[in-house]
Amino acid sequence: MGTTAEDSLNPETISGGHLVAKALRNEGVDTIFTLSGGNIVDIYDGCVSEGIRIIDFRHEQVAAHAADGYARQTGQTGCLVTTAGPGCCNAVIGLATALRSETPLLHIGGQGATTQYLQGSLQEYDHVKLMSPVTKWASSVKTTERVADMVSMACREATGEVPGPVYLEVPRDILDKSVEFKSCTIPAAGHYRCSPKVMCAPEEIEKLADLLIHAEKPAVLFGSQVWNSRSHVEAAEMVKAFDIPAYTNGSARGILKSDNPHSFDRTRSMALASADVILVVGTPFDFRLGYGKQLNPEARVVQIDQNYVEIGKNRDIELGLLGHAGTIFNAVIQSASGRVEKGARAKRRQWMQELRVAEEKALEKLMPLFHSENRLINPYRVAYELNEFLNDDTVYIGDGGDVVTISAQAVRPHNPGQWMDPGPLGSLGVGTGFAIAAKLAHPEKEVLCYYGDGAFSMTAFDMETANRFNAPYLAVVGNNSAMNQIRYAQLAKYGDRGNVGNLLSDLPYGKFAEMMGGYGEEVHNPEDIAGALQRGREAVAKTGKCAVINIWVDPQEWSPGTKARLKSRMVTAGK
Repeated sequence: MGTTAEDSLNPETISGGHLVAKALRNEGVDTIFTLSGGNIVDIYDGCVSEGIRIIDFRHEQVAAHAADGYARQTGQTGCLVTTAGPGCCNAVIGLATALRSETPLLHIGGQGATTQYLQGSLQEYDHVKLMSPVTKWASSVKTTERVADMVSMACREATGEVPGPVYLEVPRDILDKSVEFKSCTIPAAGHYRCSPKVMCAPEEIEKLADLLIHAEKPAVLFGSQVWNSRSHVEAAEMVKAFDIPAYTNGSARGILKSDNPHSFDRTRSMALASADVILVVGTPFDFRLGYGKQLNPEARVVQIDQNYVEIGKNRDIELGLLGHAGTIFNAVIQSASGRVEKGARAKRRQWMQELRVAEEKALEKLMPLFHSENRLINPYRVAYELNEFLNDDTVYIGDGGDVVTISAQAVRPHNPGQWMDPGPLGSLGVGTGFAIAAKLAHPEKEVLCYYGDGAFSMTAFDMETANRFNAPYLAVVGNNSAMNQIRYAQLAKYGDRGNVGNLLSDLPYGKFAEMMGGYGEEVHNPEDIAGALQRGREAVAKTGKCAVINIWVDPQEWSPGTKARLKSRMVTAGK
């Protein structure tokens, strides 16, 4: 039998669900993301007692993305709570996304009673086995007395070494059972953790300092770990100390102001192909770096990462440093203090000037696309208008394929933490959960999510959740009535026969917002984009509900890589 409101005031006994909530509060968790189910209701009651906010969704996938997004925005451990069976299964994509993105996330799942184990109770499933491949750690609680201890253990696993998602299953009878409070193990907050700001050996710091001091054409690429570990201030200090041109990807976008003399973005390929010393921080040599092949084969490559298995993976390196980025940055700055040679610094500044000239040429090449007046709206024009529209406090979220790739060509977030995207798993449908999480984490900020129409269709019904919890955001849809990034590959391989399994209906998504009491608008002309965005912004502020600006874009326009592959196919075919 569960604990009643009166029982919760009794210090002598406590239920498993209330122990979960106490342990979460002990961990600094202030919000859980969930969808209700019979196996988890005592956790809700415990959260009410502990003052933990409960945000309930229409689908567990969106709740999982919201828990992920909340962790990215706050630096806390995100918390997802699902019921057994389909509730847990629906969250798998969210956990997998968090795993590839290295987001600390605790997923607490329900289960049938232990007394009915393997008897086929409603929604019984082997959740631990299901969750093991998409988490760092997965386990089940065996006794009510261990509930709080196991929650703390799970959170420690989520945040330790390389952050990531974890799963903890709590059977229903263990949640509902009341036990003597004094028999429970509840670790004291702040007394069972070590600092995650670990550093490599001092001699490795010296080697890195020497490489950077003598480099003539260095370059650094900052990945998501730099923002996730909140090392952005130290990163800016390091590039200034050594005069290094810096590039960013993933969540690191925005850690350097666009007017920072060391901030570069449109010459990354040139820099990585020509640099003599390349420092790669917090991002793996995966598909985004051509599995390491984009780096100058003659360069001396240094890799800093929290994940040992990523160091030297796919490409040999000169030096690998395991540890917290900001801690290493501070140490190497101190090591090099007063030793940066004037001659090398002068050559580095000449190198940066070469890159700056190339940046300007690359921008000049893009401007016709950014200013395109084609009646079939060019998606580059949309991305440009979105960038012009951003405020200093706008959190920008990209949800889609080419939507994100093309956005990266134009959108420059104004501050750290204001760029969110699907990450290396490439999950579509993250935008709604991310947007709700960002607004809940920062009610004072504007949140803008730019969706592809395919991505919008997957999760947008939880826009009602955003309205219900007073977390409205501005949704912009780049609508080409297709799953267009996949469509290009089919067209490239099969010609006109490739228009199979990737075409969508022409839907006026602006009506979607109106259905929920918000503002919607359809945009068919490029000159109308700016005005529509402003009207959407004003409507969100006035009504407190989400607005949707549906922009009809050219289905025959793709990102640079897409068009290059199409062109290659056509040349091969003699067209």
